[in-house]
Amino acid sequence: MENKNEYLSLLSEIVAKQSIILGPDIAILKAKSVAGIEVDSSGKVISISGDPQQAVQELIDAYVELSGQIVKSALGSVFTKYPNIKADK
Repeated sequence: MENKNEYLSLLSEIVAKQSIILGPDIAILKAKSVAGIEVDSSGKVISISGDPQQAVQELIDAYVELSGQIVKSALGSVFTKYPNIKADK
């Protein structure tokens, strides 16, 4: 299994990127609705329970519901920084 800290960083960067696109209130609220991750009030993901890969996918899916393909395009650059983590793009 990949490093949990990498997943925490990745998830936090996804929330940060969506905060720019959707605004922080909506981005954080949506992230907090994802089972398996705990998000603080600043949008930082502070813990993951369960499968971290599933948490990544569920977070992406939650944002895709809101803004579709824009999310996938915007996150491409984030994933290039984490080559050991795979996501269904």
